[in-house]
Amino acid sequence: MRLLLDTHIWLWGLIDPGHLGMQVRRELDDPNNELWLSPISVWEALNMHNRGRIYLAGNAKEWIARNIAPFRQAALTHEIAVASRYLRFTHQDPVDRFLVATAKVMDLTLVTASASLMELGEIATLPNR
Repeated sequence: MRLLLDTHIWLWGLIDPGHLGMQVRRELDDPNNELWLSPISVWEALNMHNRGRIYLAGNAKEWIARNIAPFRQAALTHEIAVASRYLRFTHQDPVDRFLVATAKVMDLTLVTASASLMELGEIATLPNR
């Protein structure tokens, strides 16, 4: 499977793995699966750190570099930017829109705990339950 991690799934896996469901843990640990991360998730994590919502231990740049290393980069392309505006859902969070568009354009399965994203029907999802 080709899995795109929602920002919270990526962070939970690093900071609080107890939040991850058993199936998600199995899939993330499966060496046959490709794990993808969007730069938008890095941007969101840094914003959360700067606002005090999460703590990235030590130097934030070094923390990011260390914790993106195992992932393939799901580049934010012009095609994804355009697709993010033409999704059939009303959710306006730009991060979620970019993640859904990335999953759609790149044919990735989005790993998420967000009920609104799991119910879209436009992309494949792996629910964190």
